[in-house]
Amino acid sequence: MPLRKLLPQTKFKSPFLKKATISLGCLVTAFLLLDFLFPFKPKVQYSTQITADNGTVLHAFLSPDDKWRLYTNISEITPLLQKTLIHKEDQYFYYHPGINPFAMLRAAGRNIFSGKRTSGASTITMQVVRLLEPKKRTYLNKLTESFRAVQLELHYSKDEILQLYLNLVPYGGNIEGIKAASLLYFGKAPQLLSLAEITALTIVPNRPSSLHPGSRNDALKIARNQWLTRFGKEKLFDSNVIQDAISEPLIVRRLSAPKQTPHLALRLKKDFTDLPIINTTIKIQSQKQIEEQVKNYVNRLQSMNIHNAAVLVINNETMAVEAYVGSADFNNPFDGGQVDGIRAIRSPGSSLKPILYATAFDKGIITPKTVLNDVPTNFSGYEPENFDQHFNGQVTTEFALANSLNIPAVKILKEVSTTVLIDKLKKADFQTIRKQSKDLGLSMILGGCGVTLEELTRLFAAFSNEGELKQIRFTSETPISKKGEQLVSKEATYLLNNILTQVTRPDLPSNFDNTYHLPKIAWKTGTSYGKRDAWSIGYNRKYTIGVWVGNFSGEGIPELSGANTATPLLFSIFNALDYNSSKGWYQMPANVSLRKICAVTGDIPSDFCDHQIIDYYIMGVSPYHKCQHLRYVFTDLSSKISYCTYCLPESGFVKNTYPNLAPELIAYYESKKIPYQKSPPHNPFCERVFREGAPLITSPNDGSEYFIQTAEPQQIQLSCQTGNDVQEVFWYVNDKLVKRSAPHEAVFINPPVGRVKISCSDDKGRNSDVQIVVKKI
Repeated sequence: MPLRKLLPQTKFKSPFLKKATISLGCLVTAFLLLDFLFPFKPKVQYSTQITADNGTVLHAFLSPDDKWRLYTNISEITPLLQKTLIHKEDQYFYYHPGINPFAMLRAAGRNIFSGKRTSGASTITMQVVRLLEPKKRTYLNKLTESFRAVQLELHYSKDEILQLYLNLVPYGGNIEGIKAASLLYFGKAPQLLSLAEITALTIVPNRPSSLHPGSRNDALKIARNQWLTRFGKEKLFDSNVIQDAISEPLIVRRLSAPKQTPHLALRLKKDFTDLPIINTTIKIQSQKQIEEQVKNYVNRLQSMNIHNAAVLVINNETMAVEAYVGSADFNNPFDGGQVDGIRAIRSPGSSLKPILYATAFDKGIITPKTVLNDVPTNFSGYEPENFDQHFNGQVTTEFALANSLNIPAVKILKEVSTTVLIDKLKKADFQTIRKQSKDLGLSMILGGCGVTLEELTRLFAAFSNEGELKQIRFTSETPISKKGEQLVSKEATYLLNNILTQVTRPDLPSNFDNTYHLPKIAWKTGTSYGKRDAWSIGYNRKYTIGVWVGNFSGEGIPELSGANTATPLLFSIFNALDYNSSKGWYQMPANVSLRKICAVTGDIPSDFCDHQIIDYYIMGVSPYHKCQHLRYVFTDLSSKISYCTYCLPESGFVKNTYPNLAPELIAYYESKKIPYQKSPPHNPFCERVFREGAPLITSPNDGSEYFIQTAEPQQIQLSCQTGNDVQEVFWYVNDKLVKRSAPHEAVFINPPVGRVKISCSDDKGRNSDVQIVVKKI
């Protein structure tokens, strides 16, 4: 069948109509072909805007071509702005296809009869094309401009074209767009502009030199009022509205671009390079308030040579960062104001102890009332001390954590293992610890590692969220995590929260004004070695706030401490944000209960325990050891000689109880001359050799190298820890006796050069050996 019979046949009654239709079809076909071959894809380089959670512009950056060209959302184009602009620039904007033929004919007639160009016919769409592709004004370029305008109308909606116009319209200098002009001339967002201000801004692009805001305000006001009068005559607005606008003073001056939250702004601009608007979760009032608090607080510390501080505020429910203060003054070049203290890697001091204790709770190693020995201890050559250089003897776990004691923390870490703690911190995304993991040892719990304020604050937010670690949200586009990763159990965090809420602790600020207005929070402080960093991180149900105080130069300050330097600022911020929190406190989980324990050890009471107290424990997890703080000893009737079962006589003996003390505790009591009940010396006629309880050599360290000077050889100290039944020890060097001494007496020797064997035997025949290497220098 012929093709012509398959196609619908159109019959034209008029040859002219037929030719017109064919011409129109050819024109449309040609336009579509040209549109395909020469597509119009506007690419505008916008300035980067950082906004608060309510849309307020916090910070703005120049565009890549050094323009203040701030992207304007359609929602920011108010009906008043739209109505005024369209009436002035293009009243038929919503009706024409990009070009207005009637306006073009009118303009052509005027130009022909006057012999010069008296009026134009550019629509808003054509102006957008001209702003996107500026060219010399010729008839050929005008034709190209018209073609592009129709292209624009074909691919974009009217609202989008209007939005493009308002983003590109020039206002003199390097200011482009209504939003940039509104912020830099009036200091407000476009949606807050009055009719008088809108009118002033709509007429500036027509005469940018003669009506330049700030320098030509008188001329701008006259032109504004002329247009307002015209609007009134054309019944665009009510007469009373026009009169109010005319009476409004014109106060315009060139303002600086917004520069708030500079540290966060620079960070987000680097992370989101392609976004014209980055909507943060910052609450502008909280940000301003905390910035002021930090600045004033650091000013008061200047006399102590302390120059900086950083604060991070996280909303625990949404994990949104509501305040981000990287330093006391970003514009201070002398004290490192541009350093971001929230991401700076510093030593954490004791601020990692809570995660260690929570992990130990989960592993069933301790409970809050478990008794630990805070006495001098040698951990294979590592001998930590407490912050105040004092020791407390036997203390409970909660006392050790609340008072930030170092020896108990290192002992717990040794039992938990550094590998387990490092894995926890890796899980919490501690980046520097991830890199340092192979080199970290027991000292990490006392600050021997690197952390950031952001990492620590996020970790403590997990304690507030029942052990769930969630992602921090800096932007509103980041989704809220409904379920986080369980870092520690909710039972462990409950025990931890009870301890960190206590106020009878040394890291409570000594300043009465701060303690009088103490907020209901859990908090932990930290002071790095050399007093270079002071930390205080606190939380309640609503907020977690991290505070760092110090110098970015790393200079140590004798007066610097987490308790008296960082915590007052923490309390001040909590009092300002959430003093009487309506969120309540943490409820005890179903798997946490109370039980009676021995007050001396924190273990399950045995027959010896006559003093019992109540302690929290995690059912099925917490340790269930029977108390062994006393032990039975067979003695003679006068309790001057003890017997073992090997030498126990048939009669003339009694069974008594004596303290079962650890050798390290005995050594501490001996060194401090603290009286304690000792077991009687063992039967001297007993021939049995004891194999258990051999002396523990604490100095020198097994496998260590010692260097001594040839001219002035130094002595090496020998020391050990023994059971409380030992009266005398014997020291041997390379199997030769060099000294008999009391168990806790310090002995000094001049060792030979080379590999040296050092042995210690007690009066029960028990022996220990260590090997060292001595070299001369």
